[in-house]
Amino acid sequence: MSKKGSPVLKRSPDITKSPLTKSEQLLRIDDHDFSMRPGFGGPAIPVGVDVQVESLDSISEVDMDFTMTLYLRHYWKDERLSFPSTNNLSMTFDGRLVKKIWVPDMFFVHSKRSFIHDTTTDNVMLRVQPDGKVLYSLRVTVTAMCNMDFSRFPLDTQTCSLEIESYAYTEDDLMLYWKKGNDSLKTDERISLSQFLIQEFHTTTKLAFYSSTGWYNRLYINFTLRRHIFFFLLQTYFPATLMVMLSWVSFWIDRRAVPARVPLGITTVLTMSTIITGVNASMPRVSYIKAVDIYLWVSFVFVFLSVLEYAAVNYLTTVQERKERKPQEKLPCTCGLPQPRAVLLDGSYSDGEVNDLGNYTPENGDKPDRMMVQLTLASERSSPQRKSQRSSYCFRSRGLKSSSRRRSDYMMTHGATKQKPYRKSLILSIYHFPYYNNTE
Repeated sequence: MSKKGSPVLKRSPDITKSPLTKSEQLLRIDDHDFSMRPGFGGPAIPVGVDVQVESLDSISEVDMDFTMTLYLRHYWKDERLSFPSTNNLSMTFDGRLVKKIWVPDMFFVHSKRSFIHDTTTDNVMLRVQPDGKVLYSLRVTVTAMCNMDFSRFPLDTQTCSLEIESYAYTEDDLMLYWKKGNDSLKTDERISLSQFLIQEFHTTTKLAFYSSTGWYNRLYINFTLRRHIFFFLLQTYFPATLMVMLSWVSFWIDRRAVPARVPLGITTVLTMSTIITGVNASMPRVSYIKAVDIYLWVSFVFVFLSVLEYAAVNYLTTVQERKERKPQEKLPCTCGLPQPRAVLLDGSYSDGEVNDLGNYTPENGDKPDRMMVQLTLASERSSPQRKSQRSSYCFRSRGLKSSSRRRSDYMMTHGATKQKPYRKSLILSIYHFPYYNNTE
């Protein structure tokens, strides 16, 4: 006796899971001509794009370019790739199938270098849904041009753009657009640059016209960079300011100290030249003046003027000394005269006794026609606050040309006070000049 039950429903096998079915047979690649775009002869095929920026590798001011690594994804629908499927929602392939089907011919406008990463295999992914919707993704690094304005360098802000466009298909055949608007652009939060602060990323869409081919849809990835100023404060502005201040030190040095002032001026000038050369070496050779150029050249002018100031002072001093030396050249020559004799006197005396030394007569009894006496006094006082006091007395006694009379001129300078007599030590230097009977 057999029991009647519900019939057993058998699930139909999913041909996408069958190892015996080739992808080319499933997608019927050999049945279609994929050298033509989908819907050829009809309206333009829409191709959506979204981008995820992985890294902003470098910004070069000298070459005026930037390097960016990103994931570029394309979305479109190709009914020729539709396939029957009951369980699997999509099929994923690597880069080997890309060469057998139609894909958008995107390129980067104003790019200098670009490549698709191939470690460990080509970083290309193709995902096909049963209704023919296609996702085509690749990982690419591109170096593109960025027009920079350095008129405010290093206080500048630069705006760069990465432009994506179809190479062959005009807007009549391919409509390129951002799939989700501004949300189509994603960035990694860890992106940072040493010299710049990334302010914002945003997307735009424009039409580009070529006279020989027509209008094309062009997508823009715009980002704004603001330069960090602290690096240039430490490396450029502070050293230049210190060099200008250092050049001012020469104003407090005696103008007769040539070995001290000349090397100081030359050193500051050469240092400023080195700073200017170092800044310009990392910048492009632009034909306009930058903000840093104004600061550095003004600093250089200040340093250079300090050198010219010493040259002018030295020249004027030389001219003045020559004018003062001309009257002295008319005096009689004293070459070959004997050295002065020094007499050390130790005792207590008053200022009047010092003046009596003008009548000093040499030991041989001959009265000199011209005599100069120089006194050096050293005193000791009992005050605990001032244990020693030194005074210098200097006078000259000059004989007249007539032997009948004599005139003495005394010049005395001393630093000791005259409140009390105190003990003094006297060093007497006598300059004995012979008499010259010259007629004026």
